[in-house]
This record gives sequence, structure tokens and C-alpha cells, in this order.
Amino acid sequence: MQHVKLGGLDVSRIGLGTMGMSAFYTGHSADDAESIRTIHRALDLGVTLIDTAEVYGPFTNEELVGRAVKGRRDQVVVATKFGFVSHTGRGAGALDSSPASIRAAVEGSLKRLGTDYIDLYYQHRVDPDTPIEDTVGALAELVAEGKVRHIGLSEAGAETIRRAHAVHPVAALQSEYSLWTRDPEAEVLPVLRELGIGFVPYSPLGHGFLTGHIRSTNDFADDDWRKTNPRFTGENFQRNLRLADEVAAVAAQVGATPAQVALAWLLAQGDDIAPIPGTKRVERVEENVAADSVELSAGQLAALNNLTPAAGDHHDEAGMRLIGR
Repeated sequence: MQHVKLGGLDVSRIGLGTMGMSAFYTGHSADDAESIRTIHRALDLGVTLIDTAEVYGPFTNEELVGRAVKGRRDQVVVATKFGFVSHTGRGAGALDSSPASIRAAVEGSLKRLGTDYIDLYYQHRVDPDTPIEDTVGALAELVAEGKVRHIGLSEAGAETIRRAHAVHPVAALQSEYSLWTRDPEAEVLPVLRELGIGFVPYSPLGHGFLTGHIRSTNDFADDDWRKTNPRFTGENFQRNLRLADEVAAVAAQVGATPAQVALAWLLAQGDDIAPIPGTKRVERVEENVAADSVELSAGQLAALNNLTPAAGDHHDEAGMRLIGR
């Protein structure tokens, strides 16, 4: 597995997102043993970046990751996130990146993960009620104390990234980026490269859509968040099937799977990018990791760059209000 730098942090250029093992997707929490085998297989294949968050579950995903990396902690760059759970009484669903909440959050995450330090600690969403300088100041204190080694932001806008980085170096930004969500390209990616900040795309396979396996939402459980995602509903779903078919056509040329092509396209966007495709199955992590060796020609990259844009926003209205701030 090739490696890249996220700021000063060395990671495998393909990571593993673990959210779907414990929350939000059909089949979550159904087989923790298989999820742990998946994490172990990822580590065996050279994946070093494992991504979780306190809100996944909530809390149960960090516990799962903690069990999985026990005895192998020195092989793993553990990334987790705070901010979607308030520890200062703001109420359920309220963003909270106040210094007091961060202090409580980090202690809980360390305990659940079974470790005394977090390699990469992200603010999950920008908290409009706490100046970013105060949030990053609190994170800088955790770095000085050795509880956190690198800090990150998620779905922050360009100006917020600049303000945060001025307080303490930001190692990575995590935001949605894929063949069907290219929003970061206009403003955010140039700022990251100017400042030397790495980029961690989440949902690099379009929540599974770009794999070509999803042709209907009938098999989604009622608590699968894609049930209400604009890109998975109504006419948008039918239009987006054509986009998935365009990816599959390139995959047929390459002799790879659509998922591998979608990941290979991301890897071709720069040596400062480390996508974190999520899965809870061993065979899928094997497929995703194999994208590390997929080479796309200039013509294939051009075809992918010119895909039909996805129909619909990539989050619902409430979710869209939380990003790019």
C-alpha cells in the first residue's frame, strides 16, 4: 500500500471508514464479529487509517474500533471526531465544539478506544456558537498534553480553515468528495494545498451508489439514512443510475470494478488525498484496497472528469446547512 502525508501525518492512501458498522446504514450492528474481521483484514492489507466518531452509535463504534485495534495499536492511525454530541447540556442533536465539551469528549473517546492518545482528532462540523479560534485553542492544549497528535476539521469552509490553521496547524480536512460530489474543488482544495493540509474524502463511493450494486432502494432498512437522501429518491435516483453506468463503462475498459475506478480517480487527484471508503465486509475491503494498484489512462480520467453531474444535493436540507461554514 502506498502512503501519503496529511500535513505531517503519514497514512496509507486508502483508509477505512467504520461508521456503517454501527450506524445509519442497512445492516449496521448486525455482526460485530465480521466488522472486527474487516478491520483486521484492512490492517493486514496495509491500511493504517481507521476512521470513527463518538456520534456513530452513538459511542458504540468507537468501542468496536477499540476492540479491533487492541494489541495492534502501533499499526493504526486512529481518527475520531467530536462536536455532534454536546457534553455541556446543549441538548440532543445540538452541535457543541466549546472547549468544555471537547474536554469531556476526548476523555470519553480515549476510554472507548482503549488508548491514551488519538492520532487525528476532527471537529465533526463547525459550531456556529463557538469561535473556531476557541475550538482550535482547546485542541492545541490537547496536543501539548499528548492526548491528541494531530487535529482536523470536517466539512469546514475555506475561510474557517484559514482561521483554524492560524491558531494551530491543521493536518487534514475530511469532507465528502467523489465522482458525484466535487464541491471541494473550486475553493477548498486550493486552500488546503496552499496551507499544506491533507484531504480525507468520506463517502468516496457515493454512499455505495458508484459501485453499481444499488439499482433500487427497496432493500434499504427504514433507518437507512439514504431513504431520505435527495440523490436516492424519486427522479434523481433514476437519473443517477445513468451516472453509475458511466463509471461501470470505464471499469469494463480497465478490467476493474466500478468501486475501484471511483477510488482510483480520487487517488489520481493528488498525493495529499486519502479516501476512507466504508464497509463492514471483508470482501469489500479487499476490493477497495486493490484500487491502490489501478492505473487510469489520460482518456479514462478525462471521461470520468466529464461524467454527468449527480442529480440532487448530497445531503438533505438540514445536512446541507451544516457544511461549508
